[in-house]
Amino acid sequence: MTDMAYSDSLDHAEPAAGYSKLQVALVLFALAVGGFAIGTGEFAIMGLLPNVAATFSVSTPVAGYVISAYALGVVVGAPLIAIMAAKMARRPLLLLLMGFFAVTNILSAVAPDFTSFTILRFLSGLPHGAYFGVGALVAASMVPLHYRVRAVGKVMLGLTVATLAGTPVMAFFGQALSWEVMFWAVGLIAALTVTLIWIYLPRDQVVEGASIARELGAFTRPQVWLTLAIAATGFGGMFAIFSYIALTVTEVTLLSVGMVPVVMVIFGVGMNIGNLIGSKLADMFLMGTIGSMLVMNMVVMTMFALGAGSVWLLCLSVFLIGCGFAAGPAVQTRLMDVAADGQTMAAASMHSAFNVANAIGAWLGGVVIAMGFGYAATGWVGVVLSIIGLGIFGLSVWLERKSPTRSMRPQLPQAAE
Repeated sequence: MTDMAYSDSLDHAEPAAGYSKLQVALVLFALAVGGFAIGTGEFAIMGLLPNVAATFSVSTPVAGYVISAYALGVVVGAPLIAIMAAKMARRPLLLLLMGFFAVTNILSAVAPDFTSFTILRFLSGLPHGAYFGVGALVAASMVPLHYRVRAVGKVMLGLTVATLAGTPVMAFFGQALSWEVMFWAVGLIAALTVTLIWIYLPRDQVVEGASIARELGAFTRPQVWLTLAIAATGFGGMFAIFSYIALTVTEVTLLSVGMVPVVMVIFGVGMNIGNLIGSKLADMFLMGTIGSMLVMNMVVMTMFALGAGSVWLLCLSVFLIGCGFAAGPAVQTRLMDVAADGQTMAAASMHSAFNVANAIGAWLGGVVIAMGFGYAATGWVGVVLSIIGLGIFGLSVWLERKSPTRSMRPQLPQAAE
């Protein structure tokens, strides 16, 4: 889609489809609370693995399987739920997804053994991608076209705030009391989200002509695959670096282990700033924002690789890597643009691609470390993955300019009853 620039102040834009500004704000808040629950549940467990290992009498590396189980649930659940729920309205689907997430997290807190706990973590990951995908579609449909990336960004703000506040707070109480406390809290926040969505999101109807075949049709579009590939590679560098950031801080920068949470907070601040600023930029220059963030990642990750031994360069590069999340809402919106009628499938699959990036980045980071290049070399992995992502982005732009057809705009849900 050709980028569109708007000069009017979007903060004063009128909502779409007859919604009041207050109604839009309350819906976005409800969806963001769900994002906060998901983000906290996904990331806080990373700081509690030794506690989990001690409870179930397994090693910490074995306990780490629960993180992989959750990621696998995200990858599997996003397209599977999009297919199964093709003929569901968005409001009941969101209620079902967040209700399921609440139950599986509460059950995780009372799991009797490690096997059942791992299975429950897999089940908890199933609604992740579909929730963010459907939430993004709802958010974008309630505002004018030139405000939609910011609306999507506000839904994803719950996820970025979780990295800044939810994760360290839950990790602290999990260590001070018990790791089960974190899952009880996440389950209760998810239940609160169900209540908020029930109250504030108007009833909608199934999109006319919705079907499994139509959702699967998204995957017949080359631009959908290219956009997913941009996400799977372009975000991979971030995971390559942060999978090993604790050891980089202690072994390369030679700081105490107590500085690791500080570095993670700096990253969280960068993510939140990037999400807010990037959403505004993407409403004016959607493709330009994606491309520029890929280029910025190349520069910043080079800085990380060369300067991780310096406290100031480490902190600056970590902050800027977090800012690179500015591409997140833009890529999510791009998928909605190019998916035509299969928007639920495409939007949900964004988070499958995100977790593929997690797996690729962490694996390649481990490879270069095992080869003896050191922890800072994970920055070079990020540079290479950003170059690949930029190449795919260039191919996407080139093919679109050759195409005589235009990308589809997001579908709007039907008016509230």
